[in-house]
Amino acid sequence: MDLTHLDENNRPKMVDVSDKKETTRVAIASGQISMSKEAYDAIITNNTKKGPVLQTAVIASIMGVKKTSELIPMCHPLLLSGINCDIEELPSLPGFKLIVTAKLNGQTGVEMEALTGTSIGLLTIYDMVKAIDKSMVISNVQLESKSGGKSGDFIR
Repeated sequence: MDLTHLDENNRPKMVDVSDKKETTRVAIASGQISMSKEAYDAIITNNTKKGPVLQTAVIASIMGVKKTSELIPMCHPLLLSGINCDIEELPSLPGFKLIVTAKLNGQTGVEMEALTGTSIGLLTIYDMVKAIDKSMVISNVQLESKSGGKSGDFIR
């Protein structure tokens, strides 16, 4: 299998997508963070020193999606048409599940954007409550689904 990010001389390159058909592309990624009950309760009751954790994580996720091409070397800058972020409370963990959806009409997919947004949002939660719990664990960052493009649809 040829890697598309390498040229004929095995040098890194950004894939040329100019011949690809423009389609609506949507990607959904998720991940979770587990923490102590004390940290979870502080977030739920909005009783942290750094402010509203979940709202800040949503904004950070959106920023992460938008900045993906600046962070991942071979990602194209994209004209995104939509970004959505949901957070599920997981009291039995305790922790949270973050779900990020990225959408555009374009010539390349948005999987990396959804994954990056998820990672940045989870890291933001960690940053904002690390004073309470440094043992938090970020896990299961994964692509849930993608649609559009030549490779078709994927659903986990």
